Amino acid sequence: MAKPLDYHTIREIFTRFQAADAEPKGELDHTNVYTLLVAVALSAQATDAGVNKATKSLFQIIETPQQMLDLGLEGLTDHIKSIGLFRQKAKNVMKMSQILVDDYEGIVPNSRAALQSLPGVGRKTANVVLNMWWHYPAQAVDTHIFRVGNRTRICPGKTVEAVERAIEDNIPVDFQQHAHHWMILHGRYHCKARKPLCRTCIIRDLCPYEDKTE
Repeated sequence: MAKPLDYHTIREIFTRFQAADAEPKGELDHTNVYTLLVAVALSAQATDAGVNKATKSLFQIIETPQQMLDLGLEGLTDHIKSIGLFRQKAKNVMKMSQILVDDYEGIVPNSRAALQSLPGVGRKTANVVLNMWWHYPAQAVDTHIFRVGNRTRICPGKTVEAVERAIEDNIPVDFQQHAHHWMILHGRYHCKARKPLCRTCIIRDLCPYEDKTE
């Protein structure tokens, strides 16, 4: 396993990220914590843009778990059929909404364990909701973060769990709140999988990646 960058280099990297975008935002559209939870659950193996397109009309009529139950499985399925794995995702959202109504009075819980107990909600989804809605410095490791973390050696790891721990261990605490958003956006728009835009990268001189593009 590659050795992570030193503290001062990582601090400089995130200082630059912060200077470029002081308040990075997630790109999933939502109106409240429940619609955020639904959107994140739907985004597994799908793009944020694709989820936003599918939920645009849905979130105009749905804001609560009870409203989702009233819409019904068929109604939800019709709204999200452009998203991959839409049938299973629709079933999970309906089961999740029923549990929220029955066990949580229609309120989305704000503990990771309670969130992960909901159908279709894994650790990544729970961490996104905790970070974006409650501003808890939870680190949701997706493919972009996994790639950027290992390629830059900010937070190297062979598994998602290892990268998550490395983020918590290696990144200075004052950057923890926005760390995963900075890394996701950097991976999505600059440090791309097949052809990273190294020439215009703001951390090029700090990045140890050997196969930089010109």
